[in-house]
This record gives sequence, C-alpha cells and structure tokens, in this order.
Amino acid sequence: MRIGGQLREGASVEVIRSPWNGEAAGEVAVGGPGDMDAAIEAAEQAFSTTRDLPSHRRAAVLEGTACRLREHADELATLMARESGKPIRYCRAEVARAVVTFTLGAEESRRLGGEVMPIDLEPRAEGMLCMYQRVPRGPVAAIAPFNFPLNLVAHKLSPATAAGCSVVLKPPPQCPLTAYRLAELMDEAGLPPGALNVLHCPPGVAQRMVEDPRMKLVSFTGSDAVGWRLKAIAGKKPVLLELGGNAPCILDEGIDVGAILDRLVQAAFASAGQVCIKVQRFIVHRAIYDQFLERFTDAARLLTHGDPLDEKTVVGPLIDRSHVARVLSWVREAVLAGARLHCGGEADGPVVLPTVLSEVPPGERVVCDEVFGPVAVVERAETFDAALVAANRTRFGLQAGVFTRDVDRALRAFRRLDYGGVMVNEVPTFRVDNFPYGGSKDSGLGREGVRFAVEEMTEPRVLVLRGS
Repeated sequence: MRIGGQLREGASVEVIRSPWNGEAAGEVAVGGPGDMDAAIEAAEQAFSTTRDLPSHRRAAVLEGTACRLREHADELATLMARESGKPIRYCRAEVARAVVTFTLGAEESRRLGGEVMPIDLEPRAEGMLCMYQRVPRGPVAAIAPFNFPLNLVAHKLSPATAAGCSVVLKPPPQCPLTAYRLAELMDEAGLPPGALNVLHCPPGVAQRMVEDPRMKLVSFTGSDAVGWRLKAIAGKKPVLLELGGNAPCILDEGIDVGAILDRLVQAAFASAGQVCIKVQRFIVHRAIYDQFLERFTDAARLLTHGDPLDEKTVVGPLIDRSHVARVLSWVREAVLAGARLHCGGEADGPVVLPTVLSEVPPGERVVCDEVFGPVAVVERAETFDAALVAANRTRFGLQAGVFTRDVDRALRAFRRLDYGGVMVNEVPTFRVDNFPYGGSKDSGLGREGVRFAVEEMTEPRVLVLRGS
C-alpha cells in the first residue's frame, strides 16, 4: 500500500492473475480497516499542503506525469494487458489518452481562478470590491473500475491534483497494479507525500472512506447498483457518479453501411464489450435493416479473439469467469424468449465470442440492462422518430450515436435523446478527454472531462473588500 508517501505492508497479499491464462501479473498487499484509517488521516494532513501548492507546482507534477507515461508507454500497456485481459492495441491507445488527461490537468491548474463581480447594485455596496476564487473542497475518495485501469484512474487524479485536492484511491480490485505504477510515476514527478494514497482493499473497507466526514467528495466509476448505494451512505459530501450504460446507435435510411461498418463492429465488440459506452443496441431503419444485419453479422464472425498480447486480438477475455457465465445466460434467456441468434452465444475458454441477436423481446436483460460483454442487439425501426423513441426506452442515459444524412434529424436527435452525449455520424463509444462526459437517469451524476471534474472538486469562495 502507498500511504502518506510510504510503502506499507498488509496483513495479507493477493496475487493478481491474468483473466486470459491465469498467470500471475504481480502481487499486492490487501488493506484492512486500520490501513484505510491511516490513508484517510494521511490525505487529511496532506491537504494542508496540496491546497497551497502554487499553480506552477501543480502543473509541473501533472506535466511530469504525462512525460513519464509517454516514456513508460510500452511497459504500462503490457502490464494492463496482462492484469486486465484488455487487448494490447487498446492498452496502447489508453496510455496515449492518459497522457492527454494529465496534460489537460496541467492546463487547468494554470487557469483555475475566479471572477471580479460588481456588487454596487444598491447604495450600501458602493465602493466595495467583490471577487470569488475556486478553492479545493478537500480530500477526495476515488474508486476506479477495471475496464480502463489507467485512464479512468487518471480522470480522478489529474483533476484532483489540478484543483489542489489530496486523494485516497481504491484501484480496480481485479487489476490494481497499473494504478500503483501510476502512483509511482506521480511521486517521481514531485507529488507531495500523502497527496495520493493507494489502497487495494475489500468493498467493506473502502466504504469507510465514503462514509468518513474527513473525505469531502466521492468520485466513483462503476456499476449503477454500487454507485447509487454509495451515494446513499456518503452523508453530506458531494458524489460524482460515472455509472453504466446501454448505448444505442441509430442508423437512418440513406447512410452508407459499408463506409462505417468497421467503426460499428469495433464499437460493439472491442475490449470484449467491457466499455460502458459500447454499442449494445443498433436501432436500424427498415430500409437498410436486412443489409446491415447481414453485413454486421459477417464482420462479427471474422473478428480475432483470444490472447490479449496478440496484436490482432479485438475480443479478449472477460474480466472473470463469472461474467462469462452471466453474459451467456442472458443470451440464452433471450433466445428462449424468441430472439434470433445470428452468431456467437458461446465461449472459447474465458472469451465470449462476438454475439449478434435480433428480434429480442423488449423485456429481456440484453436490451434492458448493461450487458458489459461482446453482445449486440439489432432492432428494426419503421421511422426515424420511432428510432428515437426506442433509444430512450431505457433507464440509462450515458451516450448515444446517430448516423444520418439529414441535418434536421440530427438536431431532432440532439433535442430528444435523453443522454449525456449525442454523437452524430459517430459511434457512442467516442470520447475525447476534455469534453463533459457523464450521464442522466441511472447513468450517473455530475461530469468528468478534466475541466468539469475540477469544477466538481472545487467550490467558489467569495471575498468582499470595503476600503478604509
């Protein structure tokens, strides 16, 4: 464990194993309640330092981290692939994105400020100066998921550092090693001792930092069930939730299916579908439905699956065998209810083969819930407006994709779709790390994207000055 700038042994050690072949990727200490209390105390003490760090110091740490990520890109990508099972091609892309995320943090640390405001709106305030400045809320409790074990950790640490907040981080339990390596690189870049405390621990131990009043904000990325439960026990502190999705992609009449087919296939099956904005439902205009279903199914069958360290692999293993069983059971339930299975629906060891379903009854879990696996459902829509209605028929609202040649329809989709992001002529999997990212309904609260997370982690403090 990393607590207060020091390495700390635990009462037990857990071996982190590859979900692909079970090989050991490394070992990590398991934290207990006393360790978590020590980490919270260290973060509270360090906040007195981080809140007063000048902008150039914060920027130097963040830029130094970005530089070190670039230098260690191959090492980090390989570590991610080994411990999480994510295909190496996507791990390399994730390191590149993390470089951008920390670079954005450096920029935000330099522009974080406030505003001078006129308050002489009535005679009693004449001659007075009013200004506000954004100040850090305090120590942040950060909980990160397994599917982006570097960049989604970066989306907590970069804005927290830019804002002047200290952090207690619970890394992904299935693959914590990448986060530990990132913490080392941030230490090398000059992060003050105790500014980042990293604790691999059971959920019950992590709950202590959510409930503890010394932690002033919770930033959680993960399942909607866990996220809303954490919000319920967090007390008075603000809670940032980036939760699950059930992303639709609407394909309107008149589009060129062949021109976008590769993007659509990647958006449904890359990283074994373990992406919260992966396409789960294709809602296709009846004029191109048959063509799309045939071509999409043929392309899905050709995808390379297996070893995450193979450069050609698109579909790697699911994070553990329980998820394999869950995904296959959902597919079987849909088929028994009357759905048509076009390909997949079976596993090769820890890998669920790319699966395409159509004619799925509306109450089935593969259309209602987040499948988080390489499964795509193809639905027919009689009209564009009917497709919009179908896309909104979910409790989730993270991102949606719309492909259309009609500008009026694109704008109608933006107005009517109840999602945090609407990607027009792009898949819903598209994300650049500066824009406000987050969802509505069961998909979360607040927004990430470095500038927007900095705003969540700070609050305005007002100064009113009367001359003598």
